[in-house]
Amino acid sequence: MINEEDFNEEYVLEVAKSMCVASRTAPKAKGRDNLMIKICDKKDILLISKQLEKDYKEKQQEFLLRDSQNILLATNIVLLATHNIVFGLDCGYCGFASCKEKEEKAPNAPCFFNSNDLGIALGSACSVASERKVDSRVMFSAGNAAKEIGMVGDCYQCLAICLSATNKNPFFDRCQ
Repeated sequence: MINEEDFNEEYVLEVAKSMCVASRTAPKAKGRDNLMIKICDKKDILLISKQLEKDYKEKQQEFLLRDSQNILLATNIVLLATHNIVFGLDCGYCGFASCKEKEEKAPNAPCFFNSNDLGIALGSACSVASERKVDSRVMFSAGNAAKEIGMVGDCYQCLAICLSATNKNPFFDRCQ
């Protein structure tokens, strides 16, 4: 006889892997893939939690302290991040007339297409978690903390998807 508790963490990790594949295969502008996709284990989650606590002490924003504790309930966290690379489409969504002007005046300003691709990949990943009945929560705070401690290299935007498969979604009823 196999008890669910014996494979729960393994199952959540397998779902996280499927989420990563769904993110990678999600449509990308001009077919260009600027994403970095990673899975955090308990050790990584603890590092992110400590960074969130540090951010709380610096910024005094209560949700950072809440999130630092909340993510400890995750079995895994999927990190989705994007590099800031212009697409040469001169769309103007960044506020500049051309990509060349953006690069000259504000090279760190986000390119719309990188952010949009990140959002599409995020939706693909979360749909996998939902289909496979694993609870998830997207957290920009945990993604930013992962970015701050170098988990996603030089990516300029990072979002975290916390995952759990317990009797109640630990990311749903949050006090703040």
